[in-house]
Amino acid sequence: MAFNKNSRRLRIKQGIRKKLSGTDSRPRLSVFKSNTGIYAQLVDDLKGHTLASASSKELGAKKNVNVEISKEVGKKLAERAAANGVESVVFDRNGYLYHGNVKALADGAREGGLKF
Repeated sequence: MAFNKNSRRLRIKQGIRKKLSGTDSRPRLSVFKSNTGIYAQLVDDLKGHTLASASSKELGAKKNVNVEISKEVGKKLAERAAANGVESVVFDRNGYLYHGNVKALADGAREGGLKF
């Protein structure tokens, strides 16, 4: 197995997912980031449904997502979660470090009213 940045992240992700699970009342806020965007969704793992989602692509960001855009994605997700009646979530950083864009997204979701 090649040891690179992505395989390390996937190994960390598996360890996190062993401990976390989203329910209907407290879904999992899953974060994914690529080179060009950041995406977040609320997942009910018991039913296997996505309750709400938001991405930087919806906000019109073309490339190079920064902290401000990530914060807006978090606020947009919190707004959609409130429309679905979700108040608290379990945060799944998906193997990424809790720093930069991931932290900004979490802060934006907190500002929007989500509790975690």
